[in-house]
Amino acid sequence: MKTLGWLKQLKRWHKFAIAGLAFVSCVGVAGYVIYGGGKHEGPGTVHPTKLPDAMVKDRLARQKSVTKSLLPGSIPKQILFGDLHVHSTFSADAFIISLPLTGGEGAHPPADACDFARYCSSLDFFAMTDHAEALTPRHWRETKESVRACNAVAGDPANPDLVAFVGFEWTQVGRTPEEHYGHKNVIFRDLEEAKLPTRPIAAGGLASRAFRGKIGISKLTLATIPIREFSRRQRYLDFNVFRKEVLAVKDCPDGVNVRELPEGCRETAETPRDLFDKLDQWGFDTLVIPHGTTWGFYTPPGYNYDKQLSSKQHDPAKQTLFEVYSGHGNSEEYKPWRAIVPGKDGTWSCPAPTDTFTPCCWRAGEIIRERCGDIPATECTKRVEDARYNYANAGVTGHQTVPGTTTKDWQGCGQCKDCFNPAFSYRPGGSAQYALARGHFDKNGSSHARFGFIASSDNHTSRPGTGYKEFARRKMTEAAGPRTKAWRDRLFGKPSKPTPESRKLSRKQIDDMAPFRVVHLERQSSFFMTGGLVAVHSSGRDRNAVWDGLKRREVYGTSGERTLLWFDLVNGPKGKHSMGADVPLSATPKFVVRAAGSFKQKPGCPDWTKNELPPKRLERICAGECYNPSNERHLITRIEVVRIRPQQSNNEPISPLIQDAWKTFTCKPDPNGCRVEFEDPEFTAGARDVIYYVRAIQEPTNAVNAANERCKGKDCKSMDPCFGDFQTAKSEDCLSSNEERAWSSPIYVRHRAEVKP
Repeated sequence: MKTLGWLKQLKRWHKFAIAGLAFVSCVGVAGYVIYGGGKHEGPGTVHPTKLPDAMVKDRLARQKSVTKSLLPGSIPKQILFGDLHVHSTFSADAFIISLPLTGGEGAHPPADACDFARYCSSLDFFAMTDHAEALTPRHWRETKESVRACNAVAGDPANPDLVAFVGFEWTQVGRTPEEHYGHKNVIFRDLEEAKLPTRPIAAGGLASRAFRGKIGISKLTLATIPIREFSRRQRYLDFNVFRKEVLAVKDCPDGVNVRELPEGCRETAETPRDLFDKLDQWGFDTLVIPHGTTWGFYTPPGYNYDKQLSSKQHDPAKQTLFEVYSGHGNSEEYKPWRAIVPGKDGTWSCPAPTDTFTPCCWRAGEIIRERCGDIPATECTKRVEDARYNYANAGVTGHQTVPGTTTKDWQGCGQCKDCFNPAFSYRPGGSAQYALARGHFDKNGSSHARFGFIASSDNHTSRPGTGYKEFARRKMTEAAGPRTKAWRDRLFGKPSKPTPESRKLSRKQIDDMAPFRVVHLERQSSFFMTGGLVAVHSSGRDRNAVWDGLKRREVYGTSGERTLLWFDLVNGPKGKHSMGADVPLSATPKFVVRAAGSFKQKPGCPDWTKNELPPKRLERICAGECYNPSNERHLITRIEVVRIRPQQSNNEPISPLIQDAWKTFTCKPDPNGCRVEFEDPEFTAGARDVIYYVRAIQEPTNAVNAANERCKGKDCKSMDPCFGDFQTAKSEDCLSSNEERAWSSPIYVRHRAEVKP
């Protein structure tokens, strides 16, 4: 009987075991269906054919038709157009933008950039510059391989249809103005493995930590996303693989020569000096290009470029170019106002508003004033002053000191109202004009920066040269955000309720915040433009010719249009000197400017593009529109001349040294372009070095986000922001009138009494 009972018990256990195994199997299958199958994001495949020869010849022929009238009798260099600031979804922020919860399109690997530059935007050159901080050793190898593949199908290396460069972005963000250096693109001339670094060089700071782990999404939300978005789960599973790959890379040991470091570690440079030293150890021909220097999204208020003018943090041989414009806005113009000013005991104070600028710390006080109700005036005043102080000392997180606000509550504060397409929360101390005017003075003497001016896109969907047409705001700019209100609340938390007083944020409270909450993410989408372009006066189309033009600063930037621009000093010691030149002179300098507008665009894509790319590929990367020039050019309406006299002493005021515009010339409405001459008779009497550059302004046309937050009235009390999230329709391009332009590189004229023309 005991044996029979034991057998019955065994049978029951067997049934339970089978049921348990079945349950575990079902859970396992369900888990794999939901969470399995994440894949490494590879580089993609470059389309294997080059452009038709006739298309490349047509570009040069179109330029020659203009040079006959603007530059008669001369044989000018070609003007080639490119983009030196392009991200694929190998960049962590680009990967996040690509996710379905932000309405993203999915993967855009490096191969897409090659095809876009060749078939959509019809560029002559571009550089791949993904953020080094999350660029794994595998992705770095794949980036180099993809760029080589792009060049391999470009035809004759002496006359390619496209030149692609390898690079990365050094992405540094500091908590305070003293700790902040900003972002720089690092670009290499050559393609051979022996002439490229084994690893990209990451920055330290807040951005690096955010890219490498803390993304601001709770573990519970991350775990449930594939269930909530089951039909779109693959992109999230791939993102999880991407995160694991990034987190698996260990930091390289400090103090070791770059050539002796392990191949698979993450190399870090905490400061620009560290970056330059590591590049020196590699010994390759390199360009380092500062960018986004006035973009206040991450740049602490109170920042200026001063410390980067010192030889300790600047390399004049490598850092010869400055990005004055991108899809993140304009970084050219200097303004005397500041968002905050030094206060007592190492804290910051809030300055009063001006006619053209309202500090957000000031607006914070006004928001609190509006909430005072019937309390005594003295108590209301105290709350207002506290609000201004709390905002001024919270850095880029100031908006979090006033709970319960919306984008519209801030009424255009912090923005440059009289700048062309300004960067968000403009920091004028980082502008190109300030960097040129400001000197560095120490016991060894003085020094001044010498930059050429360029523009690029800073696009994060592998789309170099997006400014060829003003369309598809959510694809051709960086505008992005939660797809629905529910997703916004999950990512950022539900909106807080208004409080009668502001709150003081400690450093720990800010550090503990998700990155999406630290910065004013929602507002910045109104300031994303389609990208700019860099133009090079080049002796040929090959890699070395393009590189040589970049190195000698014979370059200019445009806001996205293919404007033709020449700017020359005509009476230098050896005759004519082109933009970017550094010239000693004793006589009155004389200049000539020539400019022709960009071609008006026809809708759609040219037939040759449709014949080259499969229809799905064309629609996927070009969004149905390509560079498609007509035979009619836009008019150049005026030429503006900017004159800057660099500081001669450390305490010489900056504002009087920057004359913008020093001269303005109205152009006749001629489709063949505009030619002006000018001279500076004050140069010899002033007996000091002077910098000159020009802007060629094109007739007004519509552009994405040209009106930014679309303020109405002088005080911007009524506004219609162009959101990147569900609050503005994806089909809305937020077009407004815009005067597209080109910025020449400066000509640096050094006063030397002994030099004769």
